Amino acid sequence: MAESRSTLNRDEVVAGVMALLGAAGIDTDLQNLREASVDRFRKYTAVHDIFDGPIPAVIAYPENTEQVAAVLRFADDNLINVVPRTGRTATEGGLETIVDDTIVLDGSRMNAILHIDPVDMMATVQCGVPLQMLEDRLREQGLTTGHSPQSKPIAQYGGLVATRSIGQFSTLYGGIEDMVIGLEAVFPGGHIARIKNVPRRAAGPDIRHIVIGNEGALCFVTEVTVKVFRYQPENNRFFGFLVDDFADGVDALRQLVTDGYRPSVCRAYSPEDAHQHFAHFANGKSVVILVAEGPKGIADATADAIEELFATRPHERVDNALIESWFDNLNWGQDKIDAEKLTMLNDHHLGYTTEVSVDWSRVRELYDAIMSRIRGEFPRAGDLTMLGAHSSHSYQTGTNLYFVYDYAISCEPREEIDEYHIPLNAIIVEESLRLGGSMVHHHGIGKYRTKWTAQEHGSAYSMVETLKRAFDPKSIMNAGTIIPLKL
Repeated sequence: MAESRSTLNRDEVVAGVMALLGAAGIDTDLQNLREASVDRFRKYTAVHDIFDGPIPAVIAYPENTEQVAAVLRFADDNLINVVPRTGRTATEGGLETIVDDTIVLDGSRMNAILHIDPVDMMATVQCGVPLQMLEDRLREQGLTTGHSPQSKPIAQYGGLVATRSIGQFSTLYGGIEDMVIGLEAVFPGGHIARIKNVPRRAAGPDIRHIVIGNEGALCFVTEVTVKVFRYQPENNRFFGFLVDDFADGVDALRQLVTDGYRPSVCRAYSPEDAHQHFAHFANGKSVVILVAEGPKGIADATADAIEELFATRPHERVDNALIESWFDNLNWGQDKIDAEKLTMLNDHHLGYTTEVSVDWSRVRELYDAIMSRIRGEFPRAGDLTMLGAHSSHSYQTGTNLYFVYDYAISCEPREEIDEYHIPLNAIIVEESLRLGGSMVHHHGIGKYRTKWTAQEHGSAYSMVETLKRAFDPKSIMNAGTIIPLKL
């Protein structure tokens, strides 16, 4: 945690933002401010109404890009920390306010779908447009974004871009970085930068990637243009297989993908992780889930390749209807979040994840090393009610591993994060880096993986620091996110 460097006191910060946005453009309700001091990462303390960190001075709700620029200019002039947010589905502490008298800059009122172009296959939206809203509008026209993170019902575009998000259909459609054509962002001091929409260009480095994944540590995303695709669900083909060994299941994904096929859904679950999703048919085995999608010819060819692949591998077949039913209930919205909070409050039970990526050749070694270390070294291993993993996003060169751990909490709420999540997360990150993988696949660094940012990037870390100095020279953007806070 850090004290504010601003020469303004809390009341002056509020007055300054109100002068820019008006009374209707700010929120200073104490409970709302307390809840704005955390993201889902500290959800266990939050459900117990515990908020120990610095409480922001104000939540600012701009309604256009010029107002965003005005707030960032004011913050830059007065050295006020700013935490950008839209859909609030972050999990790694990126929305946490760790500096006194922070401005939480919320883009959710900038929620207009600006343009859908079915000829050039693009859609342009403001940062506060929910992904589900755009998807529903596109489907009315026979189109889709192809983007479907589990947070789809509530995630908004500014956050999706800023956190470099990925969706469940990524093996076919790619991550958000593959979908963004152009964008608009505002930098400290109020500079508005627009990156134009073109199919491709070779005009120097791809400057989209300064913004995509910046996690609010460099700028505020105000507008996004993404590519869209034909929506053809009538061609979808669903597959499920039971296999004896998790790594063998992942290897089946490797063979399929490296042979050139791109199922939209491409997943393998360890027996433990499979049990919580597929207890009605997993029978203690690993589960492989695949969906062939797209134009009929491509979907059929992909389906044929899946059939041929598993004809050569030991497996048990799962009824396709069971996979389709699971697929239809995959995402979570506010109802599931509320149910999860009740479980935490009433049962003192919590589930977390840490997602990493690794080359195909290291999958088995990484999985075994992490399972072994957690079971052998984690002091509260007896409180674990589930420890498993799945692969859900695959590439020509490797895959992600999504480690999942549930535990019964036998300590005070304030101690939960230090007693459980931090040591479990550390083992997974350390082993991934040791084996040459990435410490984070899609949830972002936030404020709780910054300890390893320099190790993640190695000799290229100076490039990250240079970007921060260049675009945020006064360090007012989301202190402690991506780059560790220097106290």
